[in-house]
Amino acid sequence: MSARTPAEVLAASRRRTSVTKRQQVFDTLQHMLDEGEQITFREVARQARVSTWLVYADGVREHVQAAIERQDAGSVRGRPNGELASTASLKADLAMAHEEIRTLRDKCERLQSGTRRNLGQQLDQITQRPLAERITELTDANRKLEAEVAELRPLRQKARALEADLAAARTSLRQMIRDTNQVDKA
Repeated sequence: MSARTPAEVLAASRRRTSVTKRQQVFDTLQHMLDEGEQITFREVARQARVSTWLVYADGVREHVQAAIERQDAGSVRGRPNGELASTASLKADLAMAHEEIRTLRDKCERLQSGTRRNLGQQLDQITQRPLAERITELTDANRKLEAEVAELRPLRQKARALEADLAAARTSLRQMIRDTNQVDKA
């Protein structure tokens, strides 16, 4: 038995990895067909956990393309219980779903419009009398507050004068204490 070079060992390892990854792609492709999942090159690569380059490689691309064509031409599994749904059936379901969406949007617009109309009518029904009464009430309260402020102004001026007198008395008292302390020391 001859010894293999590192390059030969590496090449053999890469061949094994390539075979394993290609088998992963084939297994994934079969699983997707069995489950009726939509087959695309990108989805096969994602589910097989291989690069998209590999699913486009010779020997693999043909299998993926054939599976896609089978799905387009024939039936796909569209029901959880395994019943087959034809492409025409799926298109009809899609058309019905679009029609239902359109109907629901129209209904939503009608409801929104009705709600707007009702709110407008409610606002129109509010008479101006309660608003005028509230304005009068607020005006009276404002006058009362202005009168209270006017009464407090002289008190504020008197408080300032008293604060000034207090400050002067404190200054005078400090001076008297200093003068007394100086006389006692002498």
